[in-house]
Amino acid sequence: MSPATRRAPTRGSRAFAATWWGQAWVTALEDSTLDSGRLARGRTYARKGMVGQVVVAPGQMKAPVQGSRPRPYRSAVHVPPLTDRQWDTLLDAIATRAGHVAALLDGEMPAELVEDTRTAGVPLLPAPTELDPECSCPDWGYPCKHAAALCYAIAARIDEDPFVLFALRGRDREQVFTALRERRTAERPAAQEVPAGIPAAAAYARWTQEQPGLPQPRLPEARSAARPADGRLPADPPTGSGLTSGDLERLTADTAARARSLLAGDHSSLALAQRQDAVRLTATQRDPDWFHGLQAGTGLRPLELARLTRAWRHGGAVGMAVAEEPGPADPAVMASARTAVTEALTDMAPRDAPGAPTPLRAWRNRLTLGDTGLQLRLGPDGRWYPYRRENGDWWPCAPAEADPVAALTTAWER
Repeated sequence: MSPATRRAPTRGSRAFAATWWGQAWVTALEDSTLDSGRLARGRTYARKGMVGQVVVAPGQMKAPVQGSRPRPYRSAVHVPPLTDRQWDTLLDAIATRAGHVAALLDGEMPAELVEDTRTAGVPLLPAPTELDPECSCPDWGYPCKHAAALCYAIAARIDEDPFVLFALRGRDREQVFTALRERRTAERPAAQEVPAGIPAAAAYARWTQEQPGLPQPRLPEARSAARPADGRLPADPPTGSGLTSGDLERLTADTAARARSLLAGDHSSLALAQRQDAVRLTATQRDPDWFHGLQAGTGLRPLELARLTRAWRHGGAVGMAVAEEPGPADPAVMASARTAVTEALTDMAPRDAPGAPTPLRAWRNRLTLGDTGLQLRLGPDGRWYPYRRENGDWWPCAPAEADPVAALTTAWER
């Protein structure tokens, strides 16, 4: 159940916000004035649905509010936008912790993020002195009951989507995540230069020029006797190639395994990008030296490569794609899965410990199970990939399942 739909009090100021950041907005509003009467009238107006469509823009939110006259009044509330320097400070604070990005992707506002930015002089949540209400009505109150109604309606919007606060401060969701991606790319270590290589035909021609002639083919018995007893390749890699005999053996074995897959009709490895193939190798070779070499070659951070490696082991190239970016999902499929998971969680709850059902938050292709630390992601292949929160970030924790309840059960047992 998302923050916008979970149960909240139906009376009082808290009726308009169920999250801590929504309640912080209400607190700022109520601390900005001593006129409790107009605030009470504003709550009544908002509860009766007298606030029209709310429009969000940098520095202000406005909406028509129906009063005692036939035509609604034009009400607005202004908040100072952040400066470019303040935005840099805010985005740096978000980018330095993967947990902040993960929480925002899940539609949550980390309290630690707000506290860090406030300490740095960036007020993401408004202070009481920053709220500047405005209304076309003749009421001299500050705020009047119409502007107060708008402010309470805004609390519900902020409760549902914390990015309303970002938009008020000057940048929308897409602008924020674009800036975060740019910072993430800029912070990656430069990839080690990789030799460009030459076509196979040219390599073969060079080899024939350097060699006096091809050796005579050996009989099977002689070839078997010439091969080292430990199974290593009889020839060492070329000097300066950066490869060891062990590396060459692993690459040979990997090539043979891929060839067997191709003969069996699996052509998925033919379309892999270099970055995907590097993750595939870390998932199949399980060698620390290879891991560190591939990590340096791809420019990925060690934890990021480890997370993608685990995703590959659970779901291959599709599992890696699911781990990297949130994808679109059919609303009907997400609604059906949400119902099934809710029923399963109810059945899994102890009979002797009844309580409120686990709230589920759905966003794009992700279904987060309240504070259980579990999440299900719908892949483009129609399967559900279980995730578990570890150290403030989401990590794959089990193989994908076609049924969301089966995926949940596997993740829960693990």
